[in-house]
Amino acid sequence: MGKENKIKVVELFAGVGGFRLGLEGYEGKSSSSNYKKPFKSNFEVIWSNQYEPSSKKNQHASLVYQSRWPRDKKKNHSNKNIEDVIENDFNSIPNHDLLVGGFPCQDYSVATTLKNSHGLEGTKGVLWWSIYNILKKKGKDKAKYLILENVDRLLISPSNQRGRDFAVILSCLNELGYAVEWKVINPAEYGMPQRRRRVFIVAYHESTKIYKSFSYQNPKKIIVEKGVLANSFEVKEDKYIYNNGDVCDDKNNISKNFNKGKTKSPFLNSGFMIAGNYYSTKVFPFYNGEIFKLRTITERTPIKDVPKDFFITNEVLKSPKAKIQLDGKEKKISTEKELWDYLKGAKKELKTNKALGYQYKYAEGRMVFPDCLDKPSRTIITGEGGKSPSRFKHVIEPKKDVFRRLIPKELESLNMFPENHTLHHVVTDTKRAFLMGNALVVGVVERIGKTLNDLKDV
Repeated sequence: MGKENKIKVVELFAGVGGFRLGLEGYEGKSSSSNYKKPFKSNFEVIWSNQYEPSSKKNQHASLVYQSRWPRDKKKNHSNKNIEDVIENDFNSIPNHDLLVGGFPCQDYSVATTLKNSHGLEGTKGVLWWSIYNILKKKGKDKAKYLILENVDRLLISPSNQRGRDFAVILSCLNELGYAVEWKVINPAEYGMPQRRRRVFIVAYHESTKIYKSFSYQNPKKIIVEKGVLANSFEVKEDKYIYNNGDVCDDKNNISKNFNKGKTKSPFLNSGFMIAGNYYSTKVFPFYNGEIFKLRTITERTPIKDVPKDFFITNEVLKSPKAKIQLDGKEKKISTEKELWDYLKGAKKELKTNKALGYQYKYAEGRMVFPDCLDKPSRTIITGEGGKSPSRFKHVIEPKKDVFRRLIPKELESLNMFPENHTLHHVVTDTKRAFLMGNALVVGVVERIGKTLNDLKDV
């Protein structure tokens, strides 16, 4: 297909290019085939932006992105704060058909408690308004379609006004003339390598054929059967749970008053909004295919090819008398393996809040250690890298009594990236793991993109 007929894409908060890989493939191959089979894409990324405000000097994600798509380096890729681009260089953002992005989510991430979540008011959550401002300033040239990704906590944050943040987003998109689908997707439940629950949001403008077609259909049918997300990831519905309401009010009033005083969000794990009216139901994945096994990836790496630093040894820890401080108490730990066991084990302990001076009971369950090789992997987090023992890092036992962490190319495979996608001479292994902790599972985007392309002309 000629370039003039392709769906032109702008990728915001691009990271190392997960959305692009899902929509375009890489070097003509698809993520779903582990980049072995040809991939005919109807999408073309014409402009991208990646900027990490917490690391102004070392923009590692942007460096990786530019190294993988070097032709974009000078013209089509921006490594500037997107808010500054909108304010001072808006014309550099070309007109496009599809806007995509996993807008930063740290303020309401699973890594923090809801009580401490700042939601859209937080320093990262405000970047939602970058998406809103681009759409608004583009006017009649705004994108026809959106595909966005975030942590599923977005649907229930903040803790004192459940669902407010998502209601504000729906209100903004309704104001701009979009219908919206959303669904919480766990890729592992559809045969992909990683258990990584995220909410995916697909929107289409009222000027499109898909909007007009869906405007006459039963909302529940769209959620469960007809919609872009339902066609991408088949589901069964819970027939007994169904919420509906509207976000027709001004977004500022919604921010102040939506769902005030209630303990549950009205937004369940899937839904549809059109003309300001939303419908939401709980769905369950329907999948009969093969479940991915972690060993499929790890067995590609011979033990001799794993760097020494990734192995967990039985050497005595280099601390006075083999004792270390844990939770304010001195504990005797003889080996590195013993420390990993402790960190991943079940705990019931009395802790002290040093700032406020009170004690509280802390409990956590045991994590599987080592990680099971016959299931999809756990979620990769940004703290995956580095050799220090941690509760959340992956550890496998490729053969009896041999333990090791996952190497960067294995983490990339768990997100369905090409092998060594993040390999760059200034990017350390620890930073590569961090980049994968911030990434998405590419195969999810590939499926959504294919479906959107098929349904856009209905």
